[in-house]
Amino acid sequence: MRLVYVVNDDGFFLSHRLDLANAARSAGYDVHVAVPEGPKADKIRSAGFVTHDYPLSRFGLNPLNEWETLRSLSVLFRELQPNVVHLLSIKPVIYGSLAARWQKVAKVVCSITGLGPVFSSDKWQMRIVRAAIVCFYKWAFSYENLSAIFQNEDDLRLFVERKIISEDRAVLVRGSGVDPDRYVELPEPSGTPVVILASRMLWNKGIRTFVDAARLVTDRGFDIRFALVGAADNKNPEGVPQERLQAWNDAGEVEWWGFQSDMLDVFARSTIVCLPSYYREGVPKVLIEAASCGRAIISTEMPGCRDIVLHNKNGILVQPREPEKLADAIIHLAENPALRKEMGERGRQRVIKHFSLDRVIAETLATYQ
Repeated sequence: MRLVYVVNDDGFFLSHRLDLANAARSAGYDVHVAVPEGPKADKIRSAGFVTHDYPLSRFGLNPLNEWETLRSLSVLFRELQPNVVHLLSIKPVIYGSLAARWQKVAKVVCSITGLGPVFSSDKWQMRIVRAAIVCFYKWAFSYENLSAIFQNEDDLRLFVERKIISEDRAVLVRGSGVDPDRYVELPEPSGTPVVILASRMLWNKGIRTFVDAARLVTDRGFDIRFALVGAADNKNPEGVPQERLQAWNDAGEVEWWGFQSDMLDVFARSTIVCLPSYYREGVPKVLIEAASCGRAIISTEMPGCRDIVLHNKNGILVQPREPEKLADAIIHLAENPALRKEMGERGRQRVIKHFSLDRVIAETLATYQ
Protein backbone atom coordinates (compact mmCIF):
# COMPACT_ATOMS: atom_id res chain seq x y z
CA MET A 1 0.00 0.00 0.00
CA ARG A 2 1.55 3.28 -1.12
CA LEU A 3 0.77 6.51 0.72
CA VAL A 4 1.80 9.96 -0.51
CA TYR A 5 1.72 13.04 1.70
CA VAL A 6 1.49 16.34 -0.18
CA VAL A 7 2.57 19.34 1.89
CA ASN A 8 3.59 22.92 1.18
CA ASP A 9 6.56 23.18 3.56
CA ASP A 10 9.22 20.73 4.74
CA GLY A 11 9.41 22.31 8.20
CA PHE A 12 5.66 21.88 8.68
CA PHE A 13 5.87 18.20 7.79
CA LEU A 14 8.65 17.63 10.32
CA SER A 15 6.91 19.50 13.13
CA HIS A 16 3.33 18.37 12.54
CA ARG A 17 3.26 15.12 10.51
CA LEU A 18 6.49 13.19 11.03
CA ASP A 19 5.05 11.07 13.87
CA LEU A 20 2.00 10.25 11.74
CA ALA A 21 4.18 9.26 8.78
CA ASN A 22 6.27 7.00 11.03
CA ALA A 23 3.10 5.36 12.34
CA ALA A 24 1.79 4.85 8.80
CA ARG A 25 5.07 3.20 7.83
CA SER A 26 4.83 0.93 10.86
CA ALA A 27 1.30 0.05 9.78
CA GLY A 28 2.67 -1.22 6.46
CA TYR A 29 2.43 1.79 4.14
CA ASP A 30 5.16 2.66 1.65
CA VAL A 31 5.33 6.36 2.54
CA HIS A 32 6.38 9.11 0.11
CA VAL A 33 6.40 12.88 0.73
CA ALA A 34 5.72 15.43 -2.02
CA VAL A 35 7.16 18.74 -0.84
CA PRO A 36 8.83 21.73 -2.49
CA GLU A 37 12.55 21.26 -1.93
CA GLY A 38 13.56 23.35 1.07
CA PRO A 39 16.30 23.56 3.69
CA LYS A 40 14.80 20.76 5.81
CA ALA A 41 14.01 18.24 3.06
CA ASP A 42 17.21 16.33 3.89
CA LYS A 43 15.85 15.71 7.38
CA ILE A 44 12.76 14.08 5.88
CA ARG A 45 14.98 11.83 3.77
CA SER A 46 17.15 11.10 6.80
CA ALA A 47 14.02 9.84 8.53
CA GLY A 48 13.75 7.22 5.78
CA PHE A 49 11.14 8.77 3.50
CA VAL A 50 11.36 9.32 -0.25
CA THR A 51 10.70 12.95 -1.16
CA HIS A 52 9.42 14.36 -4.43
CA ASP A 53 9.99 18.01 -5.30
CA TYR A 54 7.14 19.86 -7.00
CA PRO A 55 6.66 23.56 -7.85
CA LEU A 56 4.47 25.57 -5.50
CA SER A 57 4.06 29.29 -4.93
CA ARG A 58 2.62 29.49 -1.42
CA PHE A 59 1.20 33.00 -1.81
CA GLY A 60 1.22 33.75 -5.56
CA LEU A 61 -1.73 33.43 -7.93
CA ASN A 62 -0.01 33.47 -11.32
CA PRO A 63 -2.19 31.18 -13.51
CA LEU A 64 0.80 29.62 -15.25
CA ASN A 65 2.46 28.76 -11.94
CA GLU A 66 -0.77 27.37 -10.52
CA TRP A 67 -1.29 25.20 -13.59
CA GLU A 68 2.26 23.87 -13.29
CA THR A 69 1.56 22.85 -9.68
CA LEU A 70 -1.56 20.97 -10.74
CA ARG A 71 0.17 19.35 -13.72
CA SER A 72 3.18 18.26 -11.66
CA LEU A 73 1.04 16.58 -9.00
CA SER A 74 -0.97 14.80 -11.68
CA VAL A 75 2.24 13.46 -13.27
CA LEU A 76 3.55 12.41 -9.84
CA PHE A 77 0.39 10.48 -8.99
CA ARG A 78 0.43 8.78 -12.40
CA GLU A 79 4.03 7.65 -11.82
CA LEU A 80 3.65 6.55 -8.18
CA GLN A 81 0.16 5.02 -8.47
CA PRO A 82 -0.58 5.62 -4.75
CA ASN A 83 -3.38 3.83 -2.94
CA VAL A 84 -3.85 6.81 -0.61
CA VAL A 85 -2.87 10.47 -0.86
CA HIS A 86 -3.05 12.78 2.15
CA LEU A 87 -3.16 16.48 1.25
CA LEU A 88 -2.39 19.29 3.71
CA SER A 89 -3.00 23.08 3.43
CA ILE A 90 -5.09 24.97 0.89
CA LYS A 91 -3.14 24.68 -2.36
CA PRO A 92 -2.08 21.03 -1.95
CA VAL A 93 -5.70 20.19 -1.01
CA ILE A 94 -7.23 21.89 -4.06
CA TYR A 95 -4.66 20.93 -6.68
CA GLY A 96 -3.83 17.55 -5.17
CA SER A 97 -7.47 16.46 -4.99
CA LEU A 98 -8.06 17.45 -8.62
CA ALA A 99 -4.91 15.63 -9.73
CA ALA A 100 -5.89 12.55 -7.69
CA ARG A 101 -9.33 12.62 -9.29
CA TRP A 102 -7.82 12.68 -12.78
CA GLN A 103 -5.54 9.77 -11.91
CA LYS A 104 -8.36 7.87 -10.16
CA VAL A 105 -6.52 7.48 -6.84
CA ALA A 106 -8.42 5.02 -4.68
CA LYS A 107 -8.49 7.13 -1.52
CA VAL A 108 -7.95 10.86 -1.03
CA VAL A 109 -7.72 12.41 2.44
CA CYS A 110 -7.65 16.20 2.78
CA SER A 111 -6.69 17.89 6.04
CA ILE A 112 -8.24 21.30 6.66
CA THR A 113 -5.69 22.64 9.13
CA GLY A 114 -7.50 25.89 9.79
CA LEU A 115 -9.00 28.36 7.32
CA GLY A 116 -6.61 31.21 8.01
CA PRO A 117 -7.11 34.84 6.98
CA VAL A 118 -8.98 33.94 3.79
CA PHE A 119 -12.06 32.93 5.78
CA SER A 120 -11.72 35.50 8.58
CA SER A 121 -10.87 38.73 6.73
CA ASP A 122 -13.52 41.25 5.67
CA LYS A 123 -11.29 42.88 3.04
CA TRP A 124 -12.94 42.90 -0.40
CA GLN A 125 -9.90 41.23 -1.95
CA MET A 126 -10.17 38.36 0.51
CA ARG A 127 -13.91 38.04 -0.12
CA ILE A 128 -13.20 37.50 -3.82
CA VAL A 129 -10.46 34.97 -3.07
CA ARG A 130 -12.76 33.24 -0.57
CA ALA A 131 -15.55 32.87 -3.10
CA ALA A 132 -13.12 31.40 -5.63
CA ILE A 133 -11.64 28.98 -3.08
CA VAL A 134 -15.11 27.77 -2.05
CA CYS A 135 -15.87 27.00 -5.72
CA PHE A 136 -12.59 25.11 -6.09
CA TYR A 137 -13.26 23.20 -2.87
CA LYS A 138 -16.73 22.17 -4.04
CA TRP A 139 -15.33 20.95 -7.34
CA ALA A 140 -12.45 19.09 -5.77
CA PHE A 141 -14.47 17.61 -2.91
CA SER A 142 -17.12 16.18 -5.22
CA TYR A 143 -14.79 13.21 -5.80
CA GLU A 144 -16.59 10.27 -4.19
CA ASN A 145 -13.36 8.65 -2.91
CA LEU A 146 -12.43 11.74 -0.87
CA SER A 147 -12.72 12.35 2.88
CA ALA A 148 -11.86 15.58 4.65
CA ILE A 149 -10.33 15.77 8.11
CA PHE A 150 -11.18 18.90 10.12
CA GLN A 151 -9.34 19.91 13.26
CA ASN A 152 -12.22 21.82 14.84
CA GLU A 153 -15.99 21.69 14.81
CA ASP A 154 -16.41 25.24 13.45
CA ASP A 155 -14.61 24.42 10.20
CA LEU A 156 -16.41 21.11 9.78
CA ARG A 157 -19.79 22.73 10.30
CA LEU A 158 -19.00 25.57 7.87
CA PHE A 159 -18.04 23.15 5.08
CA VAL A 160 -21.10 20.98 5.64
CA GLU A 161 -23.52 23.92 5.85
CA ARG A 162 -22.10 25.45 2.65
CA LYS A 163 -22.47 22.04 0.99
CA ILE A 164 -18.77 21.93 0.16
CA ILE A 165 -18.68 18.36 1.46
CA SER A 166 -21.32 15.93 2.69
CA GLU A 167 -21.43 15.20 6.39
CA ASP A 168 -20.74 11.50 5.92
CA ARG A 169 -17.32 12.30 4.36
CA ALA A 170 -16.30 14.90 6.97
CA VAL A 171 -14.16 13.61 9.85
CA LEU A 172 -13.21 15.43 13.06
CA VAL A 173 -9.65 14.75 14.26
CA ARG A 174 -8.63 17.30 16.87
CA GLY A 175 -5.28 18.85 15.98
CA SER A 176 -1.99 17.25 14.97
CA GLY A 177 -1.49 15.46 18.26
CA VAL A 178 0.88 15.88 21.19
CA ASP A 179 2.59 13.15 23.19
CA PRO A 180 1.82 13.76 26.90
CA ASP A 181 4.70 11.45 27.83
CA ARG A 182 7.08 13.84 26.10
CA TYR A 183 5.37 17.12 26.98
CA VAL A 184 5.28 16.37 30.68
CA GLU A 185 3.98 18.58 33.45
CA LEU A 186 6.67 21.13 34.30
CA PRO A 187 7.17 23.20 37.47
CA GLU A 188 6.88 26.94 36.97
CA PRO A 189 10.08 28.99 36.96
CA SER A 190 10.75 31.08 40.03
CA GLY A 191 10.95 34.85 40.03
CA THR A 192 9.26 37.33 37.70
CA PRO A 193 6.35 35.80 35.73
CA VAL A 194 7.16 35.21 32.06
CA VAL A 195 4.44 35.37 29.39
CA ILE A 196 5.34 33.95 25.99
CA LEU A 197 3.80 34.00 22.54
CA ALA A 198 5.33 31.15 20.52
CA SER A 199 4.42 30.93 16.83
CA ARG A 200 5.51 32.07 13.42
CA MET A 201 6.04 35.79 13.68
CA LEU A 202 2.94 36.84 11.72
CA TRP A 203 0.80 39.89 12.44
CA ASN A 204 -2.39 37.81 12.32
CA LYS A 205 -1.08 35.62 15.14
CA GLY A 206 -1.82 38.66 17.30
CA ILE A 207 1.76 39.93 17.60
CA ARG A 208 0.77 43.61 17.75
CA THR A 209 -1.98 42.87 20.29
CA PHE A 210 0.57 41.04 22.44
CA VAL A 211 3.09 43.89 22.29
CA ASP A 212 0.40 46.50 23.04
CA ALA A 213 -0.79 44.40 25.99
CA ALA A 214 2.79 44.18 27.28
CA ARG A 215 3.06 47.96 27.21
CA LEU A 216 -0.23 48.32 29.09
CA VAL A 217 0.85 45.85 31.77
CA THR A 218 4.17 47.67 32.20
CA ASP A 219 2.45 51.07 32.33
CA ARG A 220 0.21 49.79 35.12
CA GLY A 221 3.30 49.03 37.18
CA PHE A 222 3.34 45.22 37.08
CA ASP A 223 6.66 43.38 36.93
CA ILE A 224 6.00 40.81 34.20
CA ARG A 225 8.30 39.74 31.38
CA PHE A 226 7.02 39.23 27.84
CA ALA A 227 8.72 37.17 25.13
CA LEU A 228 8.06 36.41 21.48
CA VAL A 229 9.32 32.97 20.42
CA GLY A 230 9.66 32.17 16.73
CA ALA A 231 11.47 33.01 13.54
CA ALA A 232 10.68 35.93 11.29
CA ASP A 233 8.91 34.85 8.08
CA ASN A 234 9.95 37.34 5.42
CA LYS A 235 8.24 35.38 2.63
CA ASN A 236 4.79 35.70 4.20
CA PRO A 237 2.84 38.92 3.48
CA GLU A 238 1.77 38.88 7.13
CA GLY A 239 5.31 38.45 8.40
CA VAL A 240 6.55 40.81 11.10
CA PRO A 241 9.83 42.34 9.84
CA GLN A 242 12.88 41.07 11.67
CA GLU A 243 13.97 44.67 12.21
CA ARG A 244 10.75 45.36 14.12
CA LEU A 245 11.21 42.29 16.31
CA GLN A 246 14.79 43.27 17.08
CA ALA A 247 13.77 46.87 17.84
CA TRP A 248 11.20 45.73 20.41
CA ASN A 249 13.83 43.49 21.99
CA ASP A 250 16.48 46.22 22.07
CA ALA A 251 14.04 48.72 23.56
CA GLY A 252 13.19 46.28 26.37
CA GLU A 253 9.47 46.29 25.54
CA VAL A 254 9.20 42.63 24.57
CA GLU A 255 11.99 40.05 24.41
CA TRP A 256 12.47 38.23 21.13
CA TRP A 257 13.94 34.77 21.61
CA GLY A 258 13.91 33.85 17.91
CA PHE A 259 13.46 30.29 16.71
CA GLN A 260 13.74 27.69 19.46
CA SER A 261 14.04 24.00 18.64
CA ASP A 262 13.49 22.82 22.25
CA MET A 263 9.94 23.81 23.17
CA LEU A 264 10.10 21.91 26.44
CA ASP A 265 12.84 24.28 27.54
CA VAL A 266 10.73 27.24 26.39
CA PHE A 267 7.74 26.08 28.43
CA ALA A 268 10.00 25.43 31.42
CA ARG A 269 11.06 29.09 31.24
CA SER A 270 7.47 30.36 30.93
CA THR A 271 4.69 31.04 33.40
CA ILE A 272 1.81 31.73 30.98
CA VAL A 273 1.46 30.86 27.28
CA CYS A 274 -0.50 33.22 25.09
CA LEU A 275 -1.71 33.17 21.46
CA PRO A 276 -3.99 36.15 20.65
CA SER A 277 -4.55 35.02 17.06
CA TYR A 278 -7.23 36.72 14.98
CA TYR A 279 -7.55 34.23 12.16
CA ARG A 280 -9.18 30.82 11.92
CA GLU A 281 -6.71 28.32 13.33
CA GLY A 282 -6.95 24.53 13.09
CA VAL A 283 -6.08 23.82 16.69
CA PRO A 284 -2.84 25.62 17.60
CA LYS A 285 -0.28 22.95 18.44
CA VAL A 286 1.66 25.29 20.73
CA LEU A 287 -1.40 25.68 22.97
CA ILE A 288 -1.85 21.91 23.15
CA GLU A 289 1.83 21.46 24.01
CA ALA A 290 1.64 24.20 26.65
CA ALA A 291 -1.48 22.69 28.22
CA SER A 292 0.20 19.27 28.29
CA CYS A 293 3.08 20.87 30.21
CA GLY A 294 0.63 22.23 32.79
CA ARG A 295 0.64 25.84 31.68
CA ALA A 296 -2.38 28.12 31.92
CA ILE A 297 -3.10 29.42 28.42
CA ILE A 298 -4.68 32.57 27.02
CA SER A 299 -6.12 32.83 23.54
CA THR A 300 -8.95 34.37 21.55
CA GLU A 301 -12.56 33.59 20.73
CA MET A 302 -11.59 32.21 17.33
CA PRO A 303 -12.22 28.81 15.70
CA GLY A 304 -9.53 26.36 16.73
CA CYS A 305 -8.35 28.41 19.69
CA ARG A 306 -11.56 27.86 21.62
CA ASP A 307 -11.31 24.11 20.96
CA ILE A 308 -8.31 23.78 23.28
CA VAL A 309 -9.02 26.69 25.67
CA LEU A 310 -12.11 26.30 27.84
CA HIS A 311 -12.76 29.74 29.30
CA ASN A 312 -12.01 29.96 33.03
CA LYS A 313 -11.33 26.20 33.11
CA ASN A 314 -7.85 25.62 31.66
CA GLY A 315 -7.26 29.17 30.48
CA ILE A 316 -8.86 32.45 29.46
CA LEU A 317 -10.41 33.47 26.15
CA VAL A 318 -10.52 37.13 25.12
CA GLN A 319 -11.84 38.90 22.06
CA PRO A 320 -9.28 39.26 19.25
CA ARG A 321 -7.46 42.57 18.72
CA GLU A 322 -8.31 43.85 22.21
CA PRO A 323 -5.00 44.47 24.04
CA GLU A 324 -6.77 45.88 27.11
CA LYS A 325 -8.67 42.62 27.65
CA LEU A 326 -5.53 40.62 27.01
CA ALA A 327 -3.61 42.73 29.53
CA ASP A 328 -6.36 42.15 32.12
CA ALA A 329 -6.21 38.37 31.56
CA ILE A 330 -2.42 38.30 31.85
CA ILE A 331 -2.44 40.31 35.08
CA HIS A 332 -5.21 38.13 36.54
CA LEU A 333 -3.22 34.93 35.96
CA ALA A 334 0.13 36.44 36.90
CA GLU A 335 -1.31 37.50 40.27
CA ASN A 336 -2.94 34.11 40.99
CA PRO A 337 -0.47 31.20 41.08
CA ALA A 338 -3.01 28.82 42.63
CA LEU A 339 -5.42 29.51 39.76
CA ARG A 340 -2.64 28.91 37.22
CA LYS A 341 -1.89 25.56 38.83
CA GLU A 342 -5.56 24.52 38.70
CA MET A 343 -5.86 25.56 35.07
CA GLY A 344 -2.63 23.79 34.19
CA GLU A 345 -3.85 20.53 35.72
CA ARG A 346 -7.20 20.76 33.90
CA GLY A 347 -5.43 21.59 30.65
CA ARG A 348 -3.18 18.54 30.86
CA GLN A 349 -6.14 16.26 31.49
CA ARG A 350 -7.92 17.78 28.49
CA VAL A 351 -4.92 17.07 26.26
CA ILE A 352 -4.71 13.46 27.44
CA LYS A 353 -8.42 12.94 26.79
CA HIS A 354 -8.89 14.73 23.46
CA PHE A 355 -5.58 15.76 21.84
CA SER A 356 -3.08 12.97 22.44
CA LEU A 357 -0.81 11.92 19.59
CA ASP A 358 -1.92 8.28 19.87
CA ARG A 359 -5.54 9.28 19.42
CA VAL A 360 -4.87 11.55 16.43
CA ILE A 361 -2.76 8.88 14.70
CA ALA A 362 -5.36 6.14 15.26
CA GLU A 363 -8.21 8.31 13.95
CA THR A 364 -6.19 9.40 10.90
CA LEU A 365 -5.10 5.86 9.98
CA ALA A 366 -8.72 4.77 10.32
CA THR A 367 -9.66 7.48 7.81
CA TYR A 368 -7.13 6.06 5.33
CA GLN A 369 -9.02 2.77 5.53
